Amino acid sequence: QVQLVESGGGLVQAGGSLRLSCAASGRTFSSYIMAWFRQAPGKEREFVAAINRSGGSRYYADSVQGRFTISRDNAKNTVYLQMNSLKPEDTAVYYCAARNRNGGYGLRTNYDYWGQGTQVTVSS
Repeated sequence: QVQLVESGGGLVQAGGSLRLSCAASGRTFSSYIMAWFRQAPGKEREFVAAINRSGGSRYYADSVQGRFTISRDNAKNTVYLQMNSLKPEDTAVYYCAARNRNGGYGLRTNYDYWGQGTQVTVSS
C-alpha cells in the first residue's frame, strides 16, 4: 500500500507556471505507475498525465500536451507535474494517483491509490 501527499498548488495568473509535487510513502515507489488527474467544480475527474515505473514513458491529455511535464524521482519517492502557460480552464483540484498493475493510463478506475488533492487556481 502507498500513501500520497500532494503539494505546490496555489493561485497564479494566466500564462504563469506552477510545479506540483506528490510524495509517496513506502519502499516500493518504483513499482508504481503514477499519474495526475484533475477535477473542476461540477465536472468529472479527468486524466492529465501519467508516467511509467522507470520514467521513460510519459502520457498526456491533449489539453495539456506541450504545456505540462510529468516526471518522477524514484530515489525521493516523488512525482512532479510542471505546469507552464497556465490557462483559466486549468483551474481544478489536482490529484496524484498510483497503481502497480497494468492497464490504460488514462482510465481513472485503473488507479488504486489517491492523494487528498491540491487546489490550482488560474486567474484571467
